[in-house]
Amino acid sequence: MSAVKHDVFQAIADPTRREVLRLLSEKEMPISALTSHFPMSRTAIAKHLAILTEAELVSGEKIGREKIYRLQPEPLAELKDWLAYYEQFWSNKLTKLKYVLENNNEE
Repeated sequence: MSAVKHDVFQAIADPTRREVLRLLSEKEMPISALTSHFPMSRTAIAKHLAILTEAELVSGEKIGREKIYRLQPEPLAELKDWLAYYEQFWSNKLTKLKYVLENNNEE
């Protein structure tokens, strides 16, 4: 049975998974250490890690009796590229807002 590969956008849609990524960006850690940061079970964190692993955002390496997880940031480049396109709209809106605010203050 083959695993379904999750896309990066689906993987980061969940706030718990985003927090897992943030924690792993600071240091590698086993699931036990990750679980201590959340009000949920080890099984629930394992499910989140499975989705992040399928999206290739984290990887795990068995060391002794534990699996140590680490961030794999490369797939986030897809997200960065997608967001970069929309920056032009944010910049344009901010420029217009600045113009409106400055002109309203002059009256």
